[in-house]
Amino acid sequence: MLEEVERWLSRRSWSVSDRPLPQLMAAKRASGTSVSVVLPALNEEETVGEIVAEIRRALMTERVPLVDELVVIDSGSTDRTAEVARAAGARVVHRDAILPRIPAVPGKGEVLWRSLLVTGGDIVCFVDADLKEFSADFVSGIVGPLLTDPGVDFVKAMYDRPLGSAAGQGGRVTELVARPLLNLHWPLLAGFVQPLGGEYAARRSLLERLPFPVGYGVELGLLVDALHTVGLDALGQVDVGVRKHRHQDGQALGRMAAAIYRTAQLRLARGHLVRPVLTQFERGEQGFEPRTHDVDTEERPPMTEITEYAERRVA
Repeated sequence: MLEEVERWLSRRSWSVSDRPLPQLMAAKRASGTSVSVVLPALNEEETVGEIVAEIRRALMTERVPLVDELVVIDSGSTDRTAEVARAAGARVVHRDAILPRIPAVPGKGEVLWRSLLVTGGDIVCFVDADLKEFSADFVSGIVGPLLTDPGVDFVKAMYDRPLGSAAGQGGRVTELVARPLLNLHWPLLAGFVQPLGGEYAARRSLLERLPFPVGYGVELGLLVDALHTVGLDALGQVDVGVRKHRHQDGQALGRMAAAIYRTAQLRLARGHLVRPVLTQFERGEQGFEPRTHDVDTEERPPMTEITEYAERRVA
């Protein structure tokens, strides 16, 4: 590991216990900084309600008004995700209702990008909607450094990811794809424990300047581009304990890995893929049958380039 990264780890890696809620509230009042929490959701009726309820219970009360707005962006759910989230106290916005001038495409990054148009916080905190046994520490932990240190612009959560009963065995795409890519090509980012984690917070002033890969490559893309935009010392990470969520099957992970590799390749060469598709195999009646999937190749431009966003800020 580079000496610069070792120094960064000692300066920019924290625990959620390092910043108690009274300290965060004092910093928030002194700075006047507002906080938005965004949950991208696609068919998450089983978990989204509990996450929303916990954030409201712990961080949106008269005594602890740490979070100013809580928005669930429904990415086209076919279950009761929107109904459950709304009943739990979130403002729910459908992906297709945001910036209708630009037709939406499927993908997590698409939803995160559009969320900037329907939120107003100086700090935007993203939380995946499939978390189980959710703790509000996930939010307060990663928002904390942004409230207390003006030199920090982007903070990721770090945690243990169990796979079933096996501790630390989750995050297979991280270990097999993302971590090797970062260590080999962006060694300054080698200190991030969960580079692909879906829980992170950043200043709006940074997010609005970054392009957003529309699919699974969004986490790696934002991390790499944040490094190039504000430098390593403006990035940080906070230990929030354990993250439990729904795990995807091997083929879904293969498609995720392809999208992440494509995101890295684009940032390395800014060129075109030779063939942006991924073929996988499933056993059928006639033996193994190929299934070909497109790899996400589209990115949304920095939000500052969108006319509607600029007009909204002026208004």
